Amino acid sequence: MIQGTYLLICAAGYFALLLLLSYLTSRRADNDAFFRGNRTSRWWAVAFGMIGASVSGVTFVSVPGMVESSSMAYIQMCLGFVVGYALVAFVLLPLYYRMNLTTIYTYLDYRFGHIPYLTGSVFFFISKLIGASIRLYLACTILQTLIFDHYGIPFWMNTALLLALMWLYTRRSGIRTIVWSDCLQTFVLLSALVLIIYQLCSQMEWGIARAWNEVWSSPMSNVFMFDDPNSKNYFWKQFLGGIFVVVVMTGLDQDSMQKNLTCRNLKESRLNMCVNGLCYLPVNMLFMSLGVLMVLYTRQMQLELPTGDALMPALCAGGYLGSAALIYFTLGIVAAAFSSADSAMASLTTSFCVDIARRPDDERLRKWTHPMIGVAFWLFIMVVRAVNNTSVIDAVYTVCSYTYGPILGLFAFGLLTKRQPAHRWVPVICLAAPIICYAADCYMLTAVGYKFGYELLIFNGLVTFLLLLASSAKFRTHNAGGNGHV
Repeated sequence: MIQGTYLLICAAGYFALLLLLSYLTSRRADNDAFFRGNRTSRWWAVAFGMIGASVSGVTFVSVPGMVESSSMAYIQMCLGFVVGYALVAFVLLPLYYRMNLTTIYTYLDYRFGHIPYLTGSVFFFISKLIGASIRLYLACTILQTLIFDHYGIPFWMNTALLLALMWLYTRRSGIRTIVWSDCLQTFVLLSALVLIIYQLCSQMEWGIARAWNEVWSSPMSNVFMFDDPNSKNYFWKQFLGGIFVVVVMTGLDQDSMQKNLTCRNLKESRLNMCVNGLCYLPVNMLFMSLGVLMVLYTRQMQLELPTGDALMPALCAGGYLGSAALIYFTLGIVAAAFSSADSAMASLTTSFCVDIARRPDDERLRKWTHPMIGVAFWLFIMVVRAVNNTSVIDAVYTVCSYTYGPILGLFAFGLLTKRQPAHRWVPVICLAAPIICYAADCYMLTAVGYKFGYELLIFNGLVTFLLLLASSAKFRTHNAGGNGHV
């Protein structure tokens, strides 16, 4: 009970800081502040905040947890991320700034017309709603065990409370507040990471130099894997997958790009993107180093603990690293969960008002939509809780990965060709492409034992592109221009 009280006090103090930030950034707030931050954000604030936003509660425990089984193969993907960020900075950002977009899917309206535009928006809306809900669910589950169970507070109330707090500090100025709250959350997240590493080293009586040598001399520090093309850790799968994951889930994702589009101009937004891309690699290397240290610690202490994603919660919550580490871990989980979920709520609100309802100036609609997105989050989390099956969660994540492929195909078709697809076929194509990819994945696994990894996203986008190309065969090869909505 005492432990739960300390954690609750720390979490309450953290929420108080978020509310203070909200107050300071919410003056003279309107729809432009909520959607675009009045285009006044400092590039360094956006860059620093996006580090935390890219690390969800899932990543906080999963990246350290994967090193025992996959070594540091994830670095291969992070190298792809760097290339992907460069592509976003120098290809997509100039397009978005030149068109002065509020949502990036408005490009599809300009390029293709209303039906493809609505299709891309709906695919993003569903993907982000499901993905963000799952990430928040996993964080809420950890917080339920660490804090709320001590007071007999049920899970549904815990989740409702956290969502209400997110709505409270973002309700007035949305993305303008989130840019600065993400800075706080990144600071808390990285501080928690460093302090947990320090606690581990202290427990093993290792200095920095000893810890560094132990990490990089361990077999778990193996990075590059060229041996087995069928392995999900094969270098080219990871590297190419990393490039396209960033292009799609950053450059073609309203949640991520909404923050970038709050910068004052293209130069600053591009600088933010490049700095963020370069920082992503060392941050994830730090997470993986933590994973190696945790495994070495359990072996040295001869502890019988779960492996993988469950290892860090078991170490921290079990008291092996002391109360301080548990506090750091809890705050890190809270920061990671909030930095990804609050921006998801804001981006979904923006997408609904601008893309689906097509009422970007309606403040009343925005004020109603924002809490309703929170309710949708809560309902989906309750469904997942009721099912209580990790395989279902994995399946949902898989579905989300499939739904980003059509968005990649739509944007690639718009940027690389001058053709117009058959409008009425675009929704059918975007539904058919993931089904074709799923069938191809099943066939390859059965026929030759090959399992698609991150390259499935590339294949999905390619199938969408080719189907759009086939549907456009009858059309003239010039830009029909949409409806001129931009």
